[in-house]
Amino acid sequence: MVDLSTQVAGLHLPNLLFNASGVCCQTEEDLQLMIESESGSLITKSATYEYREGNPSPRYLPLPSGIGSINSMGLPNEGYEYYLNFAKKYDYSSKKPLFISLSGLSLADNVKMCEAFVAADLPCVLEVNFSCPNVPGKPQLGYDMEAMENALNVLAPLIKKPFGVKLPPYFDIAHFDAAAAIFNKFDNLAYVTCINSVGNGLAIDFETETALIKPKDGFGGLGGLMVLNTALANVNAFYRRLPNKQVIGVGGVTSGKEVFLHVLAGASAVQIGTTLKEEGPGVFARINKELTDIMVAKGYKSLDEFRGKVKTL
Repeated sequence: MVDLSTQVAGLHLPNLLFNASGVCCQTEEDLQLMIESESGSLITKSATYEYREGNPSPRYLPLPSGIGSINSMGLPNEGYEYYLNFAKKYDYSSKKPLFISLSGLSLADNVKMCEAFVAADLPCVLEVNFSCPNVPGKPQLGYDMEAMENALNVLAPLIKKPFGVKLPPYFDIAHFDAAAAIFNKFDNLAYVTCINSVGNGLAIDFETETALIKPKDGFGGLGGLMVLNTALANVNAFYRRLPNKQVIGVGGVTSGKEVFLHVLAGASAVQIGTTLKEEGPGVFARINKELTDIMVAKGYKSLDEFRGKVKTL
């Protein structure tokens, strides 16, 4: 019997899979599909203080040959009060914990949103998004170490309960070290989610010689299979550097194989973005079965038996 259950921020998940924030989670109808799916949890769309329409379309496209996707969504969402109301109505007796993603366009906005959730005193888990690459004029906070630490100095004592942060991909060992040193200062920062899309790629149609998406002159975040190895590196780097915290892996998952690799790199849970967008919520049943088959073939009965145990030469 294979056990796919896991724990994140002290909460039990019946299996390790859920949606990446941004996919199948903007409206209550989307979130209901997640509730009805075979995911182990769900997370809401990254919320700003007020409603956002997002960037002009086309702003998302899958790329040829299944390599992934490009997007410049621009944080379209219903505004934080919409997700706060959803959280107040959520059935916490269900087996699926609820995660709430917050992505204020300023620290002041993040403070106001966190204060509202703290005042509501709900058993959901907050995740602060430090990593949206697609809002024109707004740099990714995760690449500004000083600003990120300043934000955590304010938000961690405000939130009080265990919470997480969503991170951009890092590419330099010095950045892994610097970011981890910051995260280790905050006891109630329970986990990091990595990675968000690889920012500012450019996809061009060969025949028309035209960028595939409209915002930012065609520049957008890359996701899907092409970012798998970058995602695994970030998961493993933070798994090694954050011994008292957890890592949620996201990036490059198309099958149970990639989920297995994320756990092997150190992930406690795994989110799915591009493949969920293209395949729909039925993806969770498929990938849970594929992961189960892999674990049976390899002789593993639980995720703990191989989490973080990637071998090095």
